[in-house]
Amino acid sequence: MTRFAPGDIVELQTDAGLAYVQLTHQHPSYPPVIKALRGLFKTRPADVSALLDVPPAFVAMIPLESVVDRLGLKTQVVAQVALPASARAFPTFRMPIRDKQGAIVYWWYWDGEGLHYDVNLEGGHEEMPQREVLGAQQFLLKLTQTTAPC
Repeated sequence: MTRFAPGDIVELQTDAGLAYVQLTHQHPSYPPVIKALRGLFKTRPADVSALLDVPPAFVAMIPLESVVDRLGLKTQVVAQVALPASARAFPTFRMPIRDKQGAIVYWWYWDGEGLHYDVNLEGGHEEMPQREVLGAQQFLLKLTQTTAPC
């Protein structure tokens, strides 16, 4: 049995304050997808679901349950908010393919089912999350550095 399900908004007690993530998607072969909600808080906001009204700090694949256990973070599911119809499809992730000098020559895109690529590097892909699985320390650092205190 898992602690978290799609739609759950999870409160994470960090040394920097209370942070919130929403689990958005599960994939049979990869860790769950979460979006990190903006803000670090001293106390829980009265309406946690209002944090969904602004773009997330980041979107990532992360084995959330094992990561919070490894970090020793206290967690609590504080809300269950269904994803809007526009966000129900599995998100598309991007992966840069680099030449020997490190320059990006094209992007691979993964939609949870298949890969495709694009050599046209003009806009659009910057909003897509990177296809990477965050480790525990990397997740905590990103969570506390990209979500400004409120």
